[in-house]
Amino acid sequence: MATENRLFEDLARVASGALGTLTGLREELETRVREQVERMLARMNLVRREEFDAVQAMASKARMAQEAIEARVAALEARLGTAGDKPRARLPVKRPRRPQTPL
Repeated sequence: MATENRLFEDLARVASGALGTLTGLREELETRVREQVERMLARMNLVRREEFDAVQAMASKARMAQEAIEARVAALEARLGTAGDKPRARLPVKRPRRPQTPL
């Protein structure tokens, strides 16, 4: 009976060691795969989510500012009564010719 217990203890130790080794191998494999994926993404010139969200927020803020400015311009044009007017065509300016000097 004592030999059976010792055999089971040895098997349990071997299984525990193998499990520890497999866990370490899994972690190493995950690290390598993650590094490889990050390298591929870096070569693809992709942006991180945080950077994309920041730029999207800036664009949204700029759009809101543009719409506010457009509303102000429209209100000012309405006050001046020039909302529907087209800009007048400017006549070309005639400039005097320079006299040519002989060489």
